[in-house]
Amino acid sequence: MIFIYNILLLIIIIIFLPFLVPVLIISGKRRKTFLPRLGISNMLPCFKHNGLHAIQEHTIWVHALSVGEVLSSVPLVKRLKEDIANKGIVFSVSTKTGYEIACKLFFDKVDTIFFFPYDLYFSVKSVAKKVDPSIVVIIESDIWPNFLFEMKCRGVPVLLVNARLSDRSFRGYKRFAFVAKRVLSLFSKICAQSGQDAERYSIIGVPSETLTITGNIKFDQDNVEFSEAETRELKSSMRIQPDHKILLAGSTHQGEETIILEAFRKLKNHINGLILIIAPRDPERSESVCGIYKSAGYTAVQLKNISSSNPDMECDVVIIDIIGILKKLYSIADLAFIGGSLVTRGGHNPLEPAAFSKPIIFGPDMSNFAEISGMLLEAKAAIQVFDATEFYEAAFTLLEDEKESVQMGKNAYGVFCFNKGAVEKTVDEISRYLAPL
Repeated sequence: MIFIYNILLLIIIIIFLPFLVPVLIISGKRRKTFLPRLGISNMLPCFKHNGLHAIQEHTIWVHALSVGEVLSSVPLVKRLKEDIANKGIVFSVSTKTGYEIACKLFFDKVDTIFFFPYDLYFSVKSVAKKVDPSIVVIIESDIWPNFLFEMKCRGVPVLLVNARLSDRSFRGYKRFAFVAKRVLSLFSKICAQSGQDAERYSIIGVPSETLTITGNIKFDQDNVEFSEAETRELKSSMRIQPDHKILLAGSTHQGEETIILEAFRKLKNHINGLILIIAPRDPERSESVCGIYKSAGYTAVQLKNISSSNPDMECDVVIIDIIGILKKLYSIADLAFIGGSLVTRGGHNPLEPAAFSKPIIFGPDMSNFAEISGMLLEAKAAIQVFDATEFYEAAFTLLEDEKESVQMGKNAYGVFCFNKGAVEKTVDEISRYLAPL
């Protein structure tokens, strides 16, 4: 099977090569990651260690696809660092933004951070030889046949943890179950988020002895608290007055900002001092998002430009163009909207505002967090909206009715706390595959 896969991969590369070259030239993100992911340049482009001597023996290799998976992995990496101190930890990502976030979060927790190789035979071989792991832990997704086959040949156990199968992924896996079953069989263990996820893997053909249910490690993120002084300072840095109300739209995608604008226009007519903070999923979109609100007549500014703008100017809309601060921003929000849900992107993690006891609204597509969003809805900790009108109605109610808003926030925090414990179960599973020194 792996031979046929590589032949097909080669054919695809040859066909699309004329299109790939312009993409690499135009896209700064892909240009900067291309050589490291090929495995032919220094795999440690810019981290605290500048040589491969930093990688210890008996290394645990943790891999996260992009920003969402990196954030999910934080409690797990922290626990591994505390519980398995006699082994090195290295961390890989597949995207530039994921790499930047990982460098900020794991600077003192892992030995090095690098880009995951493309699933090309020579790339995988090169990086695997440099890292020489004793175990690989993949967070949620990013499953590649050549990589898994190489680890199998090297006798290295690979665990897929916090594993889930959305409706869309499940349909795709079932359509190609013959292939999916063989690829997934290369995992030593699959730690599923829920019983439904485990059942879906079983239907595809994963043996029961390979499956276990450990829960969702997103529930195990630390409870971060900010003092009143820190909250005031954060608001002041964005020129937000203490009595202003804040609607925070986190991790938004293209198409959502115009829907939010329509609702915000109505909200501003009824709620004095309402501030909208928008954090686009891709910070490079911040300038265009800012333009949408300026064109609508609002005073909108990108966060990086606030300090240089007119000090007397009060902003209606603040666009976040810096990665890594969204979680902190949820602490000052009066209401949180979960991006990626009003368009067909599956939604993003609603537990981040829940950890701060914030009321939550999201759109119809929360398929990436179906179980969690279902829990929040059942606990009356969130409201699901389907268009700008429903967005306005839900937001107006929660921003005007403090009692209901506070209760919904408490409900959200209750869901967040009740489901903790997945990290401990996951570390137990990882420990079973770690040979003693």
